[in-house]
Amino acid sequence: MKRHAAGGAIAQAIGQVIGQAIEAPAIFAKPMFIVFEGIDGSGKTTISNRVAARLAQLGAHVTHVRAEGRLASNIAENIRQFTRDQRNVGLDPFAELLLYTARERQQLQECVKPALARGEVVIADRYFYTPEVLAHFGRGVDAELVERVVAAARDGVTPDVTVLIDVDPFIARARRRAEKIANPMARTSSRKGLAGGGLMQRLHDGYLDRARANPEQWLVFENNETPLDQLIEAIVEALVAQAQGTTSAAAATATTPVEVPTIPAAIGKFTDWLERSHTREPAMAAYLLNQLAGPTVDRIRRACAQTSPSIVAAGLRNLDDAVSWELREQLADAAPAQVALSLTGYAIDHDRAARLRNRLVAAAPGAVIESLTGDGSAAAMQWRSEQVDSHPGAVARSLAGLDDSHAWQLRDRAQQALGDALELPHSLAAIQLAASVRGLDGARAWQLRTKLEPVTPVGVILSVENVWDEASWQLRQHYLQSAPRPVLATLLQSNDARAWAMRRQVMQVAKEVLNSIYGMECDDAWALRDALAATWPSTVVQSLGDAARTPRGRAMVERQLTAFPANLSLLRHVVELCDETMHRPKR
Repeated sequence: MKRHAAGGAIAQAIGQVIGQAIEAPAIFAKPMFIVFEGIDGSGKTTISNRVAARLAQLGAHVTHVRAEGRLASNIAENIRQFTRDQRNVGLDPFAELLLYTARERQQLQECVKPALARGEVVIADRYFYTPEVLAHFGRGVDAELVERVVAAARDGVTPDVTVLIDVDPFIARARRRAEKIANPMARTSSRKGLAGGGLMQRLHDGYLDRARANPEQWLVFENNETPLDQLIEAIVEALVAQAQGTTSAAAATATTPVEVPTIPAAIGKFTDWLERSHTREPAMAAYLLNQLAGPTVDRIRRACAQTSPSIVAAGLRNLDDAVSWELREQLADAAPAQVALSLTGYAIDHDRAARLRNRLVAAAPGAVIESLTGDGSAAAMQWRSEQVDSHPGAVARSLAGLDDSHAWQLRDRAQQALGDALELPHSLAAIQLAASVRGLDGARAWQLRTKLEPVTPVGVILSVENVWDEASWQLRQHYLQSAPRPVLATLLQSNDARAWAMRRQVMQVAKEVLNSIYGMECDDAWALRDALAATWPSTVVQSLGDAARTPRGRAMVERQLTAFPANLSLLRHVVELCDETMHRPKR
């Protein structure tokens, strides 16, 4: 496996080629097939498109079969959309393998082979390695079976080089979350995400396993902290060298010992990382500031607010200190919806929140309405009544947890106003209506869930949070294996024997089992943490909550730091839970 560091040698290397008056097309005298792989959030789509453009500048005839993130084959793109669709949550892992393989086969036959036959440089954002890694490492399908399926579909076509964009799954997740906040309508959430964060870790490990097994064909570049332009140049340099049969000037990354940090040192280490990252990736840094405080954090948050106002505003939810209110006022015009949603939990008659809502209602009426979620006061219900016909979805969502006759009258009005929108694929209206019965049992709530389940199964799963009737347990069990992340979200702090049984069923594949025991200090909770300390090292610490400050909790934090001193996610959770200066007044 060749792990490369991003260097600056390309300017000299390619400059020499051009300076010697060698025709640029001669750099790629033969067709070349280049594949980019990596987990979601690795940046491979952006990078592959930038590399394609750079190679074209050097005279290569380039075909990118997933330019700008869309597959060149419409058939393959339609298969991709089917596999992303959350309504297909129950898709069998082997059936998923066949679909992913069919997608790549269609791309190969329709787009890749013809371009190679024309003598072009072909760039693919994903290839058959994706179904291989997802099926075996991600879903546990037998490796030999996976290989037989993929080998038959690949038809002997192997890339000349595969570029693995390697990234810490924690950073990749932060990037994806930040992008979703900044561009909420850019894409719908994918079905793959329902498996939880553990899936990305397994895929990350699977790609590295493939690279180690094929060191001559795989190039590994890290995309954690390297400036993007520098990374692009290093990749292009390596590809030019590959095309010319020479050795890339990019230096191999050196492995340096990692010093085991104490809790104070871990806090300093993460703070230093924030200092380095916020100018390079302000959106990601802003997302990671959620729930943190202190002079350094507030300074970085203010700096990030200039370029990532919506992400900073979203991170103010539940915060009730002077700096947070100052930022809400500052960001109200730039990020009205996120500022409004940060007011969730403040009653309609809270003075400062009321003034902000009045300021924001013209720009973000739906978000202002949703910020009243849980407020069952007469004033809030009257305001909903005035808004339900014009903003039925937002009113519906704001009724979560409210079960009186007035709330049901408003739900009925909202449902009538939403009409046919409830039947549409990926319907926001259906998601909002499902959210309206979150925490409710009873016949009417279940009648609504039954209607909405085919359109938004995830919304229906999430709606049984704090619902403990027999039907809710059956629903959880039905979706536990295919969608453990939302199922486990409904088990937060549940000490029911059935909750513990479900946690044990998926504890090795879904780290969200630990999220579901946040702050719990019973014997079962400590036993689960001990059992999963090596499997989900940072989430074990996150699950401690306030227990991190107890002698037993602090001892666990110190053990995890000793075992995983370089785990960035672990350092983040240590900062949040153990640094007294990082805590600020919360609502």
